[in-house]
Amino acid sequence: MNKDKERCSIVVYKIVKGIVDLLCSLIGIVILFPLFLIISILIKASSKGPVFFVQERIGINGRKFKLYKFRTMVNNAEDLIASFTPEQKKEWKENFKLVDDPRITKIGKFLRKTSLDELPQLINIFKGDMSFVGPRPIIDEELLWYGDQKEKLLTLKPGLTGWWAVNGRSNVPYPERCDLELYYVDHFSLYLDIVIIFRTIGAIIKKDGAR
Repeated sequence: MNKDKERCSIVVYKIVKGIVDLLCSLIGIVILFPLFLIISILIKASSKGPVFFVQERIGINGRKFKLYKFRTMVNNAEDLIASFTPEQKKEWKENFKLVDDPRITKIGKFLRKTSLDELPQLINIFKGDMSFVGPRPIIDEELLWYGDQKEKLLTLKPGLTGWWAVNGRSNVPYPERCDLELYYVDHFSLYLDIVIIFRTIGAIIKKDGAR
């Protein structure tokens, strides 16, 4: 009986969360459209290349989708990985990020510090690829870090923010990040989602862990 009740509560939670994601993402896109235009103009004026950075990520149940972000790097950023120093390559292999990434543009640094580069993911949420709260969407190479826990990670939609994002973000080593993401998968609830959203707002204001 308890298991049936738990399954029912999970189904209700996911339905309610899906409706909230759909409505709030649509409202966000409409309200923030002028800001989207301003950022797009700044990106095009500051460097050559597209406005958006589009990358394939892994979603719920392993389904692949195209994630959208405002472009914060030079146009050939992926090609420049080969020219990293040995130290940079080691850091990239361990964290999939660099503390001081030479590929980031001036406007890109501002967008990352303020987390404005993430705004286009409202489109992903509206499309149903993502949720406002969940584990961060990852690429194939990152999935290897989760070992035999990868199937558990993929039982939820990836999120615009999540438990890892409000507990250090880029300051957290990757193995610890995996633990934080899996903690959310094991403990997700409406209450935890609300806590994460409010902590995300605080982290954005303080610019904690943003790079």
